[in-house]
Amino acid sequence: MPSQESDYLRALYQNWTDRMTANPEMDLEGLRALFDEWAKPTMEPEAVSYKSDCIAGVDAVWALPLDADRSKVLIYTHGGGFAVGSSASHRKLAGHMAKALGATALVLDYRLAPENPFPAQLDDMVAVYKALLANGFNAEDITTIGDSAGGNLAVASVLKFRQLGLPLPASVIAFSPFIDMQVSGATLDTNEATDALVKRPLLEAMAGMFLAEQAPTDPLANPLYADFSGYPALYINAGSVETLLNDAQRLHALAIAAGVNATLSVVDGMQHVFPFLAGRAPEADTEIQKIAAWYKAL
Repeated sequence: MPSQESDYLRALYQNWTDRMTANPEMDLEGLRALFDEWAKPTMEPEAVSYKSDCIAGVDAVWALPLDADRSKVLIYTHGGGFAVGSSASHRKLAGHMAKALGATALVLDYRLAPENPFPAQLDDMVAVYKALLANGFNAEDITTIGDSAGGNLAVASVLKFRQLGLPLPASVIAFSPFIDMQVSGATLDTNEATDALVKRPLLEAMAGMFLAEQAPTDPLANPLYADFSGYPALYINAGSVETLLNDAQRLHALAIAAGVNATLSVVDGMQHVFPFLAGRAPEADTEIQKIAAWYKAL
């Protein structure tokens, strides 16, 4: 059974759903304010400091654990359907990840849709990645990591790096990735009643803002159409009751078929991006330690 502490995330999501239902005309500014409450479930990690920065024109926040190896960096792309979310909503989660993995984390405030549709977000990732390489970071010391839509960006950015002939990062980590821009996963229906937040209409609206005129089958927008040959080690997790579970499953199957060192962790009873419960619920803390062990064994 899920822990009592883990219900905090479900209750928060249900509150958002209730507020969006009560105000169907909520504008984008209101949605962005709502989703910045994503920081609430995450406890502040101990011995982690933060520093604002601007890299290659992209605003970002560094999460700097006290004893971190400053040569290793996690480039973190936040979730929020490419349209909401921020470094403010995600810096604590990135701090927990950086501390567990013994690295630093760089949380990007990449450009958001609909003002900046695809491929603006990937362009920001490429610019930051090139800047880190130019500043002396080695590709093998870099990991791309993200949740939901940011999980898509963490995955797709590496495909773009490969397309550009750049050295690839050592690993990729995706929490509950929103991969399928055709919004066709089987668990959108089978888990509709158990996911407190992510419903098909919300995903369709966010995919529409992100894609604008781009085809939903573009491999850099929808990695289910990508070739994963030669791809770095990949860790994917999801909750068993979330609607995007099948996106994680299909991404994992595709990577395995291409010979990728890919791991899928599905945690029973957990909601969308359950690692947000870091420091609060045992399911999140256990998962983060599993990821740390995986990362350190690469």
